[in-house]
Amino acid sequence: MELRKEIEPQFDIAEKFYPEVLKLILEYTDYCDENGDEEFVEYKKLEEKLHLMTGKDMSQFNLWEWWEEDGAENLAFNVSLPDPEKVENITQEELYEIVRRLTTFEEPDKNSPEFIIMFGMNTVFGNGYFYKFLKLNFKTFNYKLFQRNKDKNGNYFEYSIDETVEILWNNGNFC
Repeated sequence: MELRKEIEPQFDIAEKFYPEVLKLILEYTDYCDENGDEEFVEYKKLEEKLHLMTGKDMSQFNLWEWWEEDGAENLAFNVSLPDPEKVENITQEELYEIVRRLTTFEEPDKNSPEFIIMFGMNTVFGNGYFYKFLKLNFKTFNYKLFQRNKDKNGNYFEYSIDETVEILWNNGNFC
């Protein structure tokens, strides 16, 4: 199921910013390799450039040691992708689709544009776009809905898609 434009990740914007963001990150890395940046002077310049370009708070990203995390390409995508927004009148079907995407580990359709094929799974795993969306739009969002849990008898269980949707929908009271 396709979601409304205001719910789906804005891949078109991310794709527009991505080449320049990646270039800036790699240039900064090259600069550090040659000159160092112990005082973080160039780091702060990079943060400012990226903030002005994307409007995002760069403190949530590790621009310094990205190689120890998810790689420059994924970092550039995460910086480039706009954050989710608060959306009015989310339907139960839309909520179901979001939960389904978060729990089925389904890769993007092979007929999707190349950029979505490359980074589509990041919206579910890497940058947590859809988790952020749920947290922003549902008061009772909790990561435990998507993890293995232990009941009072010590038995492990996971919530089904239907159970997760029901908890978010019936108890969630939109934010």
